[in-house]
Amino acid sequence: MSETMRNTALFALVAGLIVLTGLFQSWNTALLIVNMGLISAIMSLGVNLQWGFAGLFNVGVMGFVALGGLATVLVSMPPVGEAWAAGGLRVLAGLATGAAVIVAVVLARRTLSEGKARAAVTLVLLVGGFFVYRAVFDPGVEAVEAVNPAGTGYLGGLGLPVLLAWPVGGLLAAGAAWIIGKAALGLRSDYLAIATLGIAEIILAVLKNEDWLSRGVKNVNGLPRPVPYEVDLQNDPGFVETVQGLGLDPVTASSMAIKLGYAGLFAVVLGLILLAAQLALNSPWGRMMRAIRDNETAAEAMGKNVTRRHLQVFILGSAVCGIAGAMMTTLDGQLIPTSYQPLRFTFLIWVMVIVGGSGNNFGAVLGGFLIWFLWVQVEPMGLWLMQTVTAPLAEGSALKEHLLDSAAHMRLLTMGLILLLVLRFSPRGLIPEK
Repeated sequence: MSETMRNTALFALVAGLIVLTGLFQSWNTALLIVNMGLISAIMSLGVNLQWGFAGLFNVGVMGFVALGGLATVLVSMPPVGEAWAAGGLRVLAGLATGAAVIVAVVLARRTLSEGKARAAVTLVLLVGGFFVYRAVFDPGVEAVEAVNPAGTGYLGGLGLPVLLAWPVGGLLAAGAAWIIGKAALGLRSDYLAIATLGIAEIILAVLKNEDWLSRGVKNVNGLPRPVPYEVDLQNDPGFVETVQGLGLDPVTASSMAIKLGYAGLFAVVLGLILLAAQLALNSPWGRMMRAIRDNETAAEAMGKNVTRRHLQVFILGSAVCGIAGAMMTTLDGQLIPTSYQPLRFTFLIWVMVIVGGSGNNFGAVLGGFLIWFLWVQVEPMGLWLMQTVTAPLAEGSALKEHLLDSAAHMRLLTMGLILLLVLRFSPRGLIPEK
């Protein structure tokens, strides 16, 4: 079997599994898998840019995905007028003060020669600036968070179309990646992993605790949608007449239509990012990145600025993850900071890249769909397996109850087993890098 036929067969297999889900479970479930598979494939492409192209071990994916979710709130939600009137300008003044302190420290360290004087000036600016910043910032935050905390208690957003939040999510993640990259990309791969994981946790801690920004753990609900609401379709006589003519229930059909609308939008974004990634991979820039990945010393000897190129690809990969995070929050219709767990948004994405094929963009897409399908379906399949295995056991058996209760952990067991099998029999992934 040729390589093209083999790869096509793998994608057809995943598509067949999703179709079987629609036939034997429900088409709503199948479409939900498709939508989250598209988003997972985009996240996987972002990590593949960093690891597959440049060998950068980033385990802070969760932080960049969360920033994409934050962008959805900041762009699409309407501004809270009462909160802005109570302390919005003071919050902005506090942020501007903090930024001015950082700029002052940087300029002072660049202007003064190294020595005790520079250290003393830096210390004075940092300590004094911190107290000035808090004196301006804290009263504004308290005033904003006191405005109807059960319903708002934050500044809101810009009230712009939600589709604009997707590129903004990429820009927000890219800006954070630039700051992180300037500080951490000089570290070795294992230390870089530790640094990115720690910074991701810092980002998540900010989202959980800064209520004025995104309501913290109170969550932001009712995010605008780029597609109609189901109830609007159900109240549309033309839509109801059409679906009834096809023999479908209007309630079920409206849910499927909305999911198909999301799938179309997500597929367009995935197609554009995949096209850009393929062009980059086959360009002189892509060949240079792989040369740096394989031998940094030789690349430096050829005059390549390794640190600068690492920063470039780190920013690009993080921006892609930020776009995917904004898309996922739009699909969910709410921002829940506590849902950003490393198990789902870091470990699972890395499994997708490794299983699909590190360094191969199509492999990353395949891994995104396949692993997400298994992540969703393994738990009900595990429960069925446990029920079948324990059927001969008597009711009330401690062993039977234990095995049935353990079915929920089949996800973790299956992910680990798949990873081990792929690393043993196809260590370069299902669609390896050429």
